[in-house]
Amino acid sequence: MTAAAPDFGLARRLAAEGLGTALLLSIVVGSGIMGERLSGGNDAIALLLNTVSTGAGLAVLITLLGPVSGAHFNPLVSLLAARDRDFAAGEALARVAVQVLAAVAGVLLAHAMFELPLFQVSDKVRSGGGQVLSEAVATFGLILVIRLASRLAPAATAALVALYITAAYGFTASTSFANPAVTLARSLTDTFAGIAPESVPGFLLGQVGGALAATAASAWLLKEHRAGG
Repeated sequence: MTAAAPDFGLARRLAAEGLGTALLLSIVVGSGIMGERLSGGNDAIALLLNTVSTGAGLAVLITLLGPVSGAHFNPLVSLLAARDRDFAAGEALARVAVQVLAAVAGVLLAHAMFELPLFQVSDKVRSGGGQVLSEAVATFGLILVIRLASRLAPAATAALVALYITAAYGFTASTSFANPAVTLARSLTDTFAGIAPESVPGFLLGQVGGALAATAASAWLLKEHRAGG
């Protein structure tokens, strides 16, 4: 969630993005499967395991891979970084491609670990205005945290992002996907973490809207900060 370190080179930056995104999806989907198996049908317990695992995994992945690639794991974060001229548009597009492919790989890995069919399509419908609004709010908060933390508390970025996502799992109706690559990949798992393909466009719309609003809000806040106002 920080500026990429040029010393590592493009290949290593892309590898770090792919590795981090794949592991993130394995954590999200795998912990959902484990939660379902252990909860005896209690969705609250399954969601709790899913939430804690995702938050803890994010903290580790961002801390260790952030110095290599910035630990974006999210197309919106990479595209906004290119907009801020942290790196060229070509690298941003390469990151997005790697993130999407790695997210799918992470889902397949989770299926393999639990001996489930590798290729699935979710039938879990997550539709309606409340779900779209939830994704807008979740993504707004995530992008706002990233952009403010990178300027005001860079050493705490990993913890802040992980804590926000942990909280957003509980306070949003959508359980906070907040990531287009994650959303697309989760349509390929018919497990606890899945989303039906027909629900994906609404989630993507909410995520883009939330990201744009957070970008505008953080720009205004940081402008006031620089001016001492």
